[in-house]
Amino acid sequence: MLRGLMMDRPLLVSSLIDYAARYHGGTEIVSRTIEGPIHRYSYADALPRTKQLANALRRLGMKPGDRIGTLGWNGFRHFELYYGISGIGLVCHTINPRLFTDQITYIVNHAADRLLFVDLTFVPLVEKLVNQLSPVEAVVIMTDRAHMPQTTLPKVLCYEDLLAAESDELTWPEFDENDASSLCYTSGTTGNPKGVLYSHRSTVLHGLVTALAMEMTNRDVICPIVPMFHANAWAIPYLAPMCGAKLVLPGAAYDGASLHALFEAEGVTSTSGVPTVWLALLRHMEDNKLTFSTLKRLLVGGSAVPLAMVKSFEETHGVRATHGWGMTEMSPVGSLVMLSGKLLDLPKERQYDYKLKQGRALYCVDMKLVDAEGNEVAHDGASRGELLVRGPWVISGYYNDQAATDAAFDKDGWFRTGDVCTICPEGFLQVVDRHKDVIKSGGEWISSIDIENMMIGHPDIAEAAVIGLPHPKWAERPLLIVVPKAGRTPTREAVLDYLSERLAKWMLPDDVVFVPELPHTATGKLQKTKLREQFRDHKLPTA
Repeated sequence: MLRGLMMDRPLLVSSLIDYAARYHGGTEIVSRTIEGPIHRYSYADALPRTKQLANALRRLGMKPGDRIGTLGWNGFRHFELYYGISGIGLVCHTINPRLFTDQITYIVNHAADRLLFVDLTFVPLVEKLVNQLSPVEAVVIMTDRAHMPQTTLPKVLCYEDLLAAESDELTWPEFDENDASSLCYTSGTTGNPKGVLYSHRSTVLHGLVTALAMEMTNRDVICPIVPMFHANAWAIPYLAPMCGAKLVLPGAAYDGASLHALFEAEGVTSTSGVPTVWLALLRHMEDNKLTFSTLKRLLVGGSAVPLAMVKSFEETHGVRATHGWGMTEMSPVGSLVMLSGKLLDLPKERQYDYKLKQGRALYCVDMKLVDAEGNEVAHDGASRGELLVRGPWVISGYYNDQAATDAAFDKDGWFRTGDVCTICPEGFLQVVDRHKDVIKSGGEWISSIDIENMMIGHPDIAEAAVIGLPHPKWAERPLLIVVPKAGRTPTREAVLDYLSERLAKWMLPDDVVFVPELPHTATGKLQKTKLREQFRDHKLPTA
């Protein structure tokens, strides 16, 4: 083969913050801080602070490849960690603080984090765990001297003191773009959490393609509601500097009132998060007769999107709600709903049929469906199979976990997602269920997601979950668990009547249970393992 005569320059995370500071230096990064006030500075201000942080890490003896843990909200200091750590060849290990304490302990020890950077909120949590975190040499509290708390931590440092002692003179080192940049563990719903180790190359490519698919430019004001402790915050801390967009970070305030006020004050044009956050925001706006003055686009992921939510954003508030799909193992974005061509000429209701799917694969992501024997399944919109993926930002193995790696790939190296899906001829993916969540009743599959989404359209229902329970005749039958809206008192009969107009009789739940709330993971996903445990002794009336 004839090789091209092009420069071989590595794709490194540090290049993103350098670019933003040089060409979009005056563009703001705005943060709601844990201490209270709104913090403002620019990309040009952020760059020297990331270099001071990098110099401090070196002075503390950190070496390339060392893992540095973070327990932080979406704020400017966490943003600096994304770049100051990875920029000198260390690994930025973002830790989900909402996991069970034994999972956090496992994650920190498995990753062998040498330092922990923690927001003020999480100091009490770390105090309880620190004696079990054997690799951790010191804890850095992400605040200034005036707000340093009293703490029982044995070795504690103040973030702002750490930076103030350092020069901002630093030339970012160059190294192989395939070296590790960051680490994030899956939620560990089965067994121990599993480590996903991203590279500089995978991170930059993922940001580039995601920015293109999301139509981001330097005229945008982007506010990631998805937390920065989870899956690279869906690429936004990387793609915003890449595009030169203003970045608005919400801190720890994810309630509807706080988000709406922040969006309006900062002129947010684009945001991203899970459906539970958006449903709460819509309820706040409905209750207070509010709308948006600048918001134009909203990315929804983490779980299936209810039709009522998409319609409310688009028809009431003029905000395009874009459904996406991905996994921690995919950096995480794998597909987005992008209507084009003849699909845009369809009636509005038909367009919604596509908007409720999980979208088309992004460039660089390959997808296929396989049956239980590993045979490929047709992309005809009806045939179901497990989704397998591959691409430059899809994992090739779990960090220090050979058993999990062996179980996660087929013989050709495709990653098994565990999602049961269809893909239509136009290329739109639709997740029917998780392999572990699909209900197999009398030889037929019942999609819990379909029933849950239908229930969100009920005027008296705030949230719903469906699980399968054992049945002597049908093997499994669905139990519907619902949270009524405040002040509403739906009945079992009314709920089943509502579903009977939308579902075949054999798909109807055998029973309905009303609860005040449903358990969620830190990223808004329903914890069906907890529901199965809670209702394992529930007797279906048909059993």
